[in-house]
Formats: sequence, structure tokens, C-alpha cells
Amino acid sequence: MAYQNNFLSMANENNFLSMANQNNLLMITGDDSKFNDYVSTPTCPDVKRANFPEDFVFGAATSAYQVEGAWNLDGKGISNWDDFALRYPGKIQDGSNGCTAIDQYNLFKDDVRLMKKIGGRLSAGLSNRGVKYYNDLIDALLSEGIEPCITLFHWDVPQCLELEYQGFLDRRILQDFCDFAEVCFWEFGDRVKRWITLNEPWSFTVMGYVYGSYPPGKGATAKQSPTAMALLSNSHHRSKAGPGQHTFEGNPAIEPYIVAHHLILAHAHAVDIYREKYQAVQGGQIGMTNVACWYEPFSEAQADKDAASRLIDFNLGWFVAPIVMGDYPESMKENVSTRLPIFTSEEEKLVKGSYDFLGINYYTSYYAVNLPLPPDEPPNFITDSRANDPKERNGMPIGPLALGSNWLYIVPWGIYKLMIHLKETYGDNEIYITENGLSEPNDKAQNIKNALSDERRIKYHNDHLFYLKKAIENGVRVKGYYIWSLFDNYEWAQGYTSRFGIYFVDFENGRLTRFPKHSAIWWMNFLGQKSKIPSKKKARPTNQDGEGTGKRLRSS
Repeated sequence: MAYQNNFLSMANENNFLSMANQNNLLMITGDDSKFNDYVSTPTCPDVKRANFPEDFVFGAATSAYQVEGAWNLDGKGISNWDDFALRYPGKIQDGSNGCTAIDQYNLFKDDVRLMKKIGGRLSAGLSNRGVKYYNDLIDALLSEGIEPCITLFHWDVPQCLELEYQGFLDRRILQDFCDFAEVCFWEFGDRVKRWITLNEPWSFTVMGYVYGSYPPGKGATAKQSPTAMALLSNSHHRSKAGPGQHTFEGNPAIEPYIVAHHLILAHAHAVDIYREKYQAVQGGQIGMTNVACWYEPFSEAQADKDAASRLIDFNLGWFVAPIVMGDYPESMKENVSTRLPIFTSEEEKLVKGSYDFLGINYYTSYYAVNLPLPPDEPPNFITDSRANDPKERNGMPIGPLALGSNWLYIVPWGIYKLMIHLKETYGDNEIYITENGLSEPNDKAQNIKNALSDERRIKYHNDHLFYLKKAIENGVRVKGYYIWSLFDNYEWAQGYTSRFGIYFVDFENGRLTRFPKHSAIWWMNFLGQKSKIPSKKKARPTNQDGEGTGKRLRSS
């Protein structure tokens, strides 16, 4: 059993994992006809727990701002998301915020009991009282046989740091992040054996400094890049927020690369601190989680194949190549040129090898087509890859579009191709699928009985596990799989309009009652099975040239 927890007054996330049975939850049947468009498609064979090694980690995930609430209790400072959602409700699809979310801060004891039965991942903020709260939470998890795994940064930046020096746009964030990370290692590392430094740095960077959908809400303007704006208007990542949204004019040709550079350095410094002072004594592992799409060439033309490779580089490779190889992908260096920051020789040593495992969040895949640019096109992150990801090919999407989504196409085979790419490009690394999930719309007119009938989600996870099993059989060292999400929760710019949970949360009854969906029952039955594959002796993951050797910013 395991539990992943993301702490932060700089960022929050807790990831809970568990492999215990559920015996006494009521399954409420309902009409699943609305799922027939996907449920009736060709089905992968049923996957069993027995198909995976006995030490394979399974669970379900959440993050702090999305579930916790209690935004102004017990000395918790205001985060960038607290400020953003309250100040600019027009940026959120339903105008909502995470001030209450699903109130896990007050209901965590009940939720821990659910986590024991099904697994989970959450996040948290730290104050003096927060340290005690999370110590108590970790102890409660361990007492239930749940192993905690903590992510340090899930997009929460203290708003005071945004106001003081613009957060991750400034190198001063490195010291503050390292100070925070060391508090976590010191306070919780005796019981936490798996750490994740960053969750989806691509999403934090691009959604906040290119699309303007996340804090600080910076985005491109037509005068900066007409082609980029045309692509943005048809983008999978475009926010559905209403006309009240406000986007600050940023510099998407430069700022996202600076932010990403500082995120990578913050990660590497935190890993260096952990390895030098804590890892040998505490016996844990540390890594980074990245979101990754598979990009399928639009045609057999070499230009489209190259475009797919570039899109993968600008998505996954942007953050994985530095920590594995010590530098950015060649396609980024070629296309971004002098706008791409450079690692010094000392930073390269620090960054290269700064991981024990790779975390991957996979949801969807897209087509990739080459995108020639006019010679006078202003530079912009959106066009720097010289590629586009069209929604359809010959009138057909790459897979069924998830209900309540404008971006999540259901493409289970994409996870297999992505795993093979990771192995062939970056070597024989230990990999955890730290998020994978399916959305549904929050239909307030639907009764709970029907809302619990989510056979579409069961098929989604079964099919992805089938292709993940295939990747393992082909030599990819996948060690775990987390469902997103344990609970319906606050889905960032989509507010409460989209439900990913395997537990239904009643947002209307005033008590935020949790009900197990059919997928929760299926997941608990799945986890209750025995593995027929013995565990292999645990080996340290390999990388290109070993571990980072740079020094911390400041000794303590």
C-alpha cells in the first residue's frame, strides 16, 4: 500500500495508494446508455491484478487545492490559486474556487478510511499547525497500512512570493523552494519513502505563461503572434471560461522558458539536498512527474513524423531530457535558439541524473502535422515547435472525445507508444504512471443513481492497463499506476464542471457526501486479486551518466 502526499505552502499534493479490499460499499445501479458510444467500441481483454508483479503499486490520486479547502485556516498563507480564483472568477468555467473544494481538511479521517480501501493521492499546505496536521495524517495512513508518497509542488506558489519577485520567473525561488523541501525531508522523511519534486511542470508553465488559464494568467496577444493566436483559438488547451476572463499580457516567446528553467533547477537542487543529507539514512527515492501526450504523425510524410517528434520534445522532453541527459532536446535548442536558457557546466552536473524514477501523467494523444511559418512570424512558444496537433484526420478524431472535455481523447494505445518512446529515448528507467483518468460532465439534473453508473471509466482504465501490461512485457520498467481521481473535485480552470473521480461527491447537499461509483467497486475488486508474478529484486534505475553532483545553494 502507498500514499502520495503533495505538501506546500509552495505547492500541494498528496498521493495515497492502497491495495486493500472493500467489502461493505453499496453499489447503486443506473442507466449506462450514455456511455455506449465508447463502451460498445472494440474492447481490450479484461486485465487482472494477477497480470502485474506483486510489488506493482496501484492507487488513486488527488491534490490539495483541488480537495482540501480550509484555504485560510491554521496559519496557511494565501497561494497563487487562492488569489487567482477569487480575484478573477471569469477565468474559471463556472466562476468557482477551491476555498472549500470537497473539505478534505476537515473530513480527512473519513477519507483515509476510503483510501485504505481504494488508494489515493492528495496535497497539502504547510504552516506550523500544518506540520502537525500532516504528521498526524502520515501517522494515520501508516496505521492503516498505507505508504505515504509526497509531491512537493502541485502548482501552489505562495502569493507573497509572486508579489515579491514574480515566483518562478525569478531565480530567488530556488532558495525558497529548497528551504521548503528541506523542511519536508526533515519533518516527514523518516516515514516517507517516495518523493516527487514537481507535478506537471509543463502544465504550470504553459497554462500560466502561454495560455493564461492558470495563475499568473499571462498569455499571448494577437500583436505578438497572429499564427499563434489562430492556433490558440482552436487549441485543446483553450479555457472554456466565460467573457469575464482577464489575461495579462505576457511574453510567451521568453517567459515560459525562464519559468521551466527555474523549475528544473529547483527540482535538481532539492534532489541534491535529499541525496546528500537524507537519502542514505531515510532510504527513500525521489523523482519528478511530467504530463505527456503521445503525438501520432498526421501522415506518412517525413515532415509530419518530424513534427510529432518535435511536439514530444516540447512536451515531455523539455523536462525529462535535462534530468536524464543534462540538456534540452536538440529540436528545442534549434528552434528556440538564444531564447532558450543555457545550463552552466555546474548546473548540468547538478541536473543530470537528478532522479531515481520518472513519474508520468498520461491522459490522451493527438495527431501531429508540420507547420511552416511565415518568415516574419513573431516568436512564440505556441509556434516554436513548428508543429500543430489537429483535432481530426479526415474528419475523424484520434479517439472518442471524453464527455465534458474539449481536450481528452480516449487513446489507450498511446500509453504503450509513449512507454516505448521513453525506454528507447531515455534508457531503462523506473516509471510510475502517477495520473490517468477520464472526465464526465457535472450534470446537476442527473440523479445520483445514474451518476454512479460509469462503465465508460471502467473500460478506460482497463484498456490503458492492458496497453501498460504490453509495455511491461516489452521491457519497460513500469512500477505503478494511479487513477485520477479518487474523488470528484475542483478541476482548476474547469471548476466543478468536470468529474474525474471514482467516488461521486455530492456538491449540492451541503455535506459533500462521497458515494462509490461503479468504477470504485471495480477498482476495489481489481485490487483484491492476487498477483501471480513474483517481484524482481529491486534495482536502482539506470540513467545516462549517473547522479547529479552539484552543491546546494546554501549549506545548513
